[in-house]
Amino acid sequence: MVKTAPGVLPALRVAAPPPPRARRGLTIALFLLPAVVLFALLVLAPILLAFYAGFFKWNGMGGLPQDFVGLDNYLRLFASDVFAGDLRNMGFLVLASLAGQLPLSLGIALLLNQRLRGRAGYRLLFFAPYVLSEAVTAVLFSMILAPDERGLANAILGAFGLSSTWFADTSTVMPALFLVMTWKYFGFHALLYLAGRQGIPKELTEAAQIDGGTPWQVFRHVTLPLLGPTIRISVFLSVIGTVQLFDLVWIITGGGPSHASETMAVTMMEFGFKRLQVGYASAISVVMFVLSLVFALWYQRFVLRRDLEGATVNR
Repeated sequence: MVKTAPGVLPALRVAAPPPPRARRGLTIALFLLPAVVLFALLVLAPILLAFYAGFFKWNGMGGLPQDFVGLDNYLRLFASDVFAGDLRNMGFLVLASLAGQLPLSLGIALLLNQRLRGRAGYRLLFFAPYVLSEAVTAVLFSMILAPDERGLANAILGAFGLSSTWFADTSTVMPALFLVMTWKYFGFHALLYLAGRQGIPKELTEAAQIDGGTPWQVFRHVTLPLLGPTIRISVFLSVIGTVQLFDLVWIITGGGPSHASETMAVTMMEFGFKRLQVGYASAISVVMFVLSLVFALWYQRFVLRRDLEGATVNR
């Protein structure tokens, strides 16, 4: 016990508060910790496991893989006709989306920007398909585009003496899938373009019209350049989404007929969960990841560079 003189209190040592910058860093770290832990467990760990398992022959059971095969899974993948077909299907859907889906979305967005009666209803109608889940969309179009007379599309075409096999034929399955993709996603891209169009000051288009510009000239020289950042983001999302396309194909066709509609994600699912060749499926997932990453880095470096530089604020 510390003895002190009467009426004199012992000196208390009070810890000095941490400096403001240290407190701020500690607060940020505490708030970020749960998100970082979840990201590490649910994103980083599966990615690392996929890279690791891609070098092994593994059925996904019995702990970590042990049967090391080196690059055999990747050599088998690149020699596979099915994987080559996956790449062709991906290329077809990417090109079709860039040439068909996105221009359609842009045209609808420009129309919805006009003063139309019931414009809010049209916007809701066009965006509604995107709200539906992929599973609901797939089941819906499986019934609409059924290859016999039970399908609504063939029932309507039958009135004109026409019909189609849709998803049941190797020559029509990919265009039919693209039709479903367009119906599902065009509303999302149209909403992006509409937001970008409404961000363009009216004074610019009005000045171009006063100078004698035709509607096409105003669109070509004013609207389209100012929509450039939005279009570039839309293209990026469309390509990445196509590379990872799975839900619609898996439910509607399962990759058939004869692998004609198979994508890399469907092939990965087939080998990983149905054939229990998890090592080979992991190699497919790694290739998908690398393709997406390389495209994202290239796109950011060469296409989005001007947009990112313009958004940077020097402090």
